[in-house]
Amino acid sequence: MKLARTLRLDISDENVFESPAPSGEWAISGGFEFSNWTETDLTGKARQAFSNGWYSIESGGRASFVGVCKITDSEVEQLKKSLAQTFVEHYGAPNLEAAYPVACDEIDQMREMCEDFEENTLLMVSRRLTELGVEETYRSRAPQEASLEAFAVHGSLD
Repeated sequence: MKLARTLRLDISDENVFESPAPSGEWAISGGFEFSNWTETDLTGKARQAFSNGWYSIESGGRASFVGVCKITDSEVEQLKKSLAQTFVEHYGAPNLEAAYPVACDEIDQMREMCEDFEENTLLMVSRRLTELGVEETYRSRAPQEASLEAFAVHGSLD
């Protein structure tokens, strides 16, 4: 089974997101956060989170990139419970019983998408507002083996 973890390739997420996600946290699309947004909501760092931010389940932060990796059944179950709790505490779900199936759907959608990719594949999300709501598209970058030229060589040949 696979899911995605947040990645920090540089420090840019600290500059563009109100709440940047640390590297290594489990992530989902997080488009649910924008379901009632309009163009007037799309300003500053909120616009960046909307445009291309993945949602970290653990911290609620955003990341520009995620990487596909393996996850266990027990980790998935814990994430579902944690996300359901977040829906109650931060997004107005009435209780855990109502929030849990929605959390399961969010995580299962991401898990199903990740199954189509090799481990270590880099994923990016793009969103835009349409008349029907938020439209998400995804891009991927397959992992590549590093060539010998990618490594620095130090020392002398003597």
